[in-house]
Amino acid sequence: MEYEEKQYLGYNKFNLFIRLFIALGAFGSYFVSDSRDETSNLFLIVGLGILVLSLISFFVLHLKTQIRGDVLELDGFWTTRKVKIDLKNIDKVEVVKYSKILFNRPVYNLHIRGKVKYFTHGNHAVELTDKDGLRYRIGSQRFEELKALIGQKIVQ
Repeated sequence: MEYEEKQYLGYNKFNLFIRLFIALGAFGSYFVSDSRDETSNLFLIVGLGILVLSLISFFVLHLKTQIRGDVLELDGFWTTRKVKIDLKNIDKVEVVKYSKILFNRPVYNLHIRGKVKYFTHGNHAVELTDKDGLRYRIGSQRFEELKALIGQKIVQ
């Protein structure tokens, strides 16, 4: 194995923001409520539960990118299929900004507008174009290293 990168679900800004916003709402409702009955305690339990789930999500693997020989492997959740891209069929590789939007949802094997997207978190991606014109956009935290290694593979 020449390259391996693991990206975890909890680091995605969009999901983290939503979870923290809901937890803060639950805690705010708990502290603002006048009575201390089961209903107000439920807000505290929900807020703590969301924070615990948020901490657990930092250990849930969303995307594993590997290069073995002339094959780029993308593996996701236990419910997804492993995707193998033959690097011999790649014409062009470039680093691109993943999206203009600040918050992006994590995606795995999303086919949209002639691109296949794989993304967990961050701002940059490596875009591969194969000989048929299909583009793969792979989000990465080590995008320069991934681009250089794929560039070496497609030149050979």
